[in-house]
Amino acid sequence: MRFVRFPLILLLIISCNAQEVLLWEEDFSGTGLNKEYWNFELGDGCPDLCGWGNNEPQVYTKSNHRLENGYLYITVDKKDSVYTSTKITTEKKFEFKYGRVEARAKLPIGKGIWPAFWMLGSNHREVGWPLCGEIDVLEYVGREPDVIFNSLHTADSHGKTVNTKKSTIENIEEGFHVYAANWTPDKIEFFVDGVLLYTFQPDKKDEKIWPFDQPFYLILNAAIGGDFGGHDIDNDILPQEFVIDYIKVFKN
Repeated sequence: MRFVRFPLILLLIISCNAQEVLLWEEDFSGTGLNKEYWNFELGDGCPDLCGWGNNEPQVYTKSNHRLENGYLYITVDKKDSVYTSTKITTEKKFEFKYGRVEARAKLPIGKGIWPAFWMLGSNHREVGWPLCGEIDVLEYVGREPDVIFNSLHTADSHGKTVNTKKSTIENIEEGFHVYAANWTPDKIEFFVDGVLLYTFQPDKKDEKIWPFDQPFYLILNAAIGGDFGGHDIDNDILPQEFVIDYIKVFKN
């Protein structure tokens, strides 16, 4: 395991699985986000990435989130004709190479809603997207109830959603569920509540097909609308909350 740009004390807690070691955990137990872990991405993406690359209408702010009773709440809302939400990342603060990452979360619902838990390669500022690689541990769009998306974005597919799986999970919107990815030098597996949904394991592993041999960082956000979320937004369901209980990263 290569571990970079990690300012915190390394947690070496043996998990219930004797083959795993807990490297990092965020349980959102404080009154505010830990700035040693998290960055905010703010605004509408302009001028570099207007609409955040997907024609999304939301503006990201620091005020559309709160920590309460050990949970992170990201609120999607519309005020004065402007959609607002929050997006946070661990870029340059916590980045890891290989392991199992999981988040326990409860989904928002409704047409236009698009919550996500995902990862980008740490070199994306230098080489750009999609050459840096993207791992989507969880994506959900409210226009397709009971469906979870797991995807990889690479330069080989020109960033398009080719290496992907849609999984129907009845009543996934009810209560909390654990969304996980197990990332090794050979493959990436995606799970919900311990059930394997999709495996990406290409035979050839050059930089365009397999950019997953470098550290990645974590991203949490709740978008609305856009090319993937859908431009038919049901404003009547707002506000909606994406609720995250914890995030854990294990060495495997």
